[in-house]
Amino acid sequence: MAICIAGTGGNAFAEELTLLVDNSSDTVAIAEALTAAYSEMHPDVTFTVETRPGGSEGDNIVKTRLATGEMTDVFLYNSGSLLQALRPARTLEPLNDLPNMENVLESFTSTVSDDKGDIYGVPVQPAMGGGIFYHIPTYEELGLEIPKTWDAFMENNAIIAEKTDKAPIIQTYRDTWTSQLFVLADYYNVQVAEPGFAEKYTANEAKYADTPAATKGFERLQSAYEAGYFNEDFGAATYNDGLRMVASGEGVHYPMLTFAIGAIKQNHPELLKDVGFFAQPGDDAENNGLTVWMPAAYYLPKGGDHTETAKDFLNFVATPEACDVMTDAIGASGPYLIKGCTLPDSVPPSVADMLPYFQEDGRTAPALEFLSPVKGPGLEQITVEVGSGIRDAQSAAALYDRDVEKQAKQLRLPNW
Repeated sequence: MAICIAGTGGNAFAEELTLLVDNSSDTVAIAEALTAAYSEMHPDVTFTVETRPGGSEGDNIVKTRLATGEMTDVFLYNSGSLLQALRPARTLEPLNDLPNMENVLESFTSTVSDDKGDIYGVPVQPAMGGGIFYHIPTYEELGLEIPKTWDAFMENNAIIAEKTDKAPIIQTYRDTWTSQLFVLADYYNVQVAEPGFAEKYTANEAKYADTPAATKGFERLQSAYEAGYFNEDFGAATYNDGLRMVASGEGVHYPMLTFAIGAIKQNHPELLKDVGFFAQPGDDAENNGLTVWMPAAYYLPKGGDHTETAKDFLNFVATPEACDVMTDAIGASGPYLIKGCTLPDSVPPSVADMLPYFQEDGRTAPALEFLSPVKGPGLEQITVEVGSGIRDAQSAAALYDRDVEKQAKQLRLPNW
């Protein structure tokens, strides 16, 4: 017994848990802050945080580790359609019995549940908007107005190209997942034009290639490339390069999800005040709104070695106290999805720009992946091709429809 106690630092009941997250600076900072806060309350529990790439490479790592029984005690992954591809009833531990699960808003739990009502994830970070970060000083210098239509957005880009040496639009294809934003963030505009698209899409009654409103996201990406508005190194630039460029003014627009606000605070805190945000513009200035993403969540693999302690950790994550820990770690980046969580009185300009969309009826719509279980895994490779001039928009939409078909059949959806 004496040897056992000495070997565990004086505690025979110490536990060390592992947590897998993607390698974005903000998600790592959150993981380190939450685990440190939990260990402070429970000194017998420590954590090792592991990282993986983002995008499809990271998806494959998660799927492989779950399939081989080598997943960490807790892991970070998407909510919505990508979660359903993990077959959560087979691979994940249900969390319905967590006492604090009642704190989590139903708008989120519906995106991490199966058809039996089992809930598998606890949200990490706030709800996100998909749109365009912009460099505030450049807008002020050139007298530009926030665009509410795509034509107005492209006019702004033309002025930037003519009057400055800055890149009007930043693209970062070294991290291929970042190439999808012009397509995915356009969904608010799709549902304005085609209100029933998500249901028809899931039922295999509508396609991207034969629905003009859905094809437009690919067309917008193609038009931005053909106009020559991208940074010269767009093929080699990384996500972190993109954040640096828009924060410093080297580039003026960066299509991205608002979770990146935390990474800007981490990497360029002195420049956070220079970054604003607006929703991706569509065709109608009177129907200008924001496509909304639910945040990623922490999940537990089925049959883990430390399931009860891991559940208690997730129970802590579902509290206002944990929200405060996250805000202290990376700042406020949007509305939390846990009851009782609040935002500071003073928030960065990009957050202030986003909140009105949530506060006005009809100005937000969930991204398609939260309305349909169908999302093809190859989209980021297809959008890299469109954004690099390798493939045109119409053939890209058709190729994505074929990619989606494979995913739908794997999920055994009706009518596929």
